[in-house]
Amino acid sequence: MIAIVDYGLGNIKAFSNIYKRLDVPHFFASDAEGLSKASKIILPGVGAFDYAMEKLNASGLRSTLDSLVLEKKVPVLGICVGMQMMGNSSEEGQLPGLGWIPGTVKRLHGSGGAEFKSYPLPHMGWNNLKTEVSDPLFEGFDHDPKFYFLHSYFFDCKDSSHIIASAEYGQRFACIIRRDNIYGVQCHPEKSHHNGVALLKSFAGI
Repeated sequence: MIAIVDYGLGNIKAFSNIYKRLDVPHFFASDAEGLSKASKIILPGVGAFDYAMEKLNASGLRSTLDSLVLEKKVPVLGICVGMQMMGNSSEEGQLPGLGWIPGTVKRLHGSGGAEFKSYPLPHMGWNNLKTEVSDPLFEGFDHDPKFYFLHSYFFDCKDSSHIIASAEYGQRFACIIRRDNIYGVQCHPEKSHHNGVALLKSFAGI
């Protein structure tokens, strides 16, 4: 059963509503005992990196998450800041991340400049996604899928082989990453209509 991690961040009801329509069993996990029953995990996140890490670290879920993901190899899908938290660190904050996928979260366009005036931050709205490899997560996508984005930072993977889909907004950046059982998406599938529903459905079937 899919556990949607409830640590006080992210629109967890939106994921639940989609899985209800798909008739996919799921539950909200707000304590370690509940989370330990998960066969798959959704890790949502919004806002600033340090605040999200503080909330997760204070939730009592961190050690159980690490055990399930790293030792038991339970599939996990991090979304937006939930994806960024999977890295080692972020330019947005000072706290260490989960360290599940080697990489650093960096600001889009660096310090900016005249060449990026037509790409204001945050990157907000619909954007095309380019799949780099074949993956079960992409089943049901349109030929040229569009997803909804809302972010100013991106995941800079240390190993480019972990990038399975990318997008472009003044620069090309990783928008879906994978390391074994660990997936992260920068876009918001819960706001991305049928392509987002297809992604969440495919994750449920992995």
